[in-house]
Amino acid sequence: MARKVLVLGEVRDGSLRNVSYEAIGAAKTVAEGGEVVGVLLGASVSNLANDLIQYGADRVVVVEDEKLEQYTSDGYAQGLLAVIDSEQPEGIIFGHTSLGKDLSPKLASKLDSGLISDVTGIEVAGGNIVFTRPIYSGKAFEKKIVTDGIIFATVRPNNIAPLEKDESRTGDVTSLSVEIKDLRTIIKEVVRKATEGVDLSEAKVVVAGGRGVKSEEGFEPLKELANVLGGAVGASRGACDAEYCDYSLQIGQTGKVVTPDLYIACGISGAIQHLAGMSNSKVIVAINKDPEANIFNVADYGIVGDLFEVVPMLTEEFKKLKVNA
Repeated sequence: MARKVLVLGEVRDGSLRNVSYEAIGAAKTVAEGGEVVGVLLGASVSNLANDLIQYGADRVVVVEDEKLEQYTSDGYAQGLLAVIDSEQPEGIIFGHTSLGKDLSPKLASKLDSGLISDVTGIEVAGGNIVFTRPIYSGKAFEKKIVTDGIIFATVRPNNIAPLEKDESRTGDVTSLSVEIKDLRTIIKEVVRKATEGVDLSEAKVVVAGGRGVKSEEGFEPLKELANVLGGAVGASRGACDAEYCDYSLQIGQTGKVVTPDLYIACGISGAIQHLAGMSNSKVIVAINKDPEANIFNVADYGIVGDLFEVVPMLTEEFKKLKVNA
């Protein structure tokens, strides 16, 4: 059954987040040969429309308004509802990000539709679109289908592969005029605490530290390793509570959920709350002085040793590999 599926392109600092392209890949499966329509909301975002098309969108609808320069749930809801009313889609895909997790349930509820959140896999089986999502902090997975109404889904970053970029692809880009009014929230200033560089939630490599880093300065070797690998630095809640780093780096049940290709856990014991945020990483390397640490139970590779000796050694070896590559 061919469907029309919308994909919300999420913009950050003037660029599309990688999860937007992954959402297009997910939408292609849901559409089953139908049309995938990208949607861009913002103050000046039409220049990004071609990126969505090159990654698989058939065409793009742009809603531009100064009131959409910063995300607010009521402003974006007005813009996207207008697009939904105009396009009449059978499905809408978001990234499972702070924006997607806030906006998708608001719209699904308003349109009396179900929502499948944190999707890690999509397949067609028995004539149905089957979504896979983790439950019980990642200890199990469930498969769900939507039986009625518009399909709303959010996809977890780094789980659904985007289509290959094709710079020769073309598609229509249209503007939709929407009056954004009666905003209950107005963003005056955005103060970012997140570290610069690679987005933690979308990073292919994450180097994370726990209480074992012992201090704020203890994160410096981890930052150097992450920089060499082109990755991001994360932390356990214990490290954040000890004020070794900002809570924007927290990974776990009450922090960010990450699924990188490589996760290096340094001085992290492996509390269940932390495992809930990273146990689905493709390859996990654990570095800990305690051979009985729980983190080794989920690790693919374990190094029993002092992280302040092991991490610099790894950094130097990776530097050599990069030079010889």
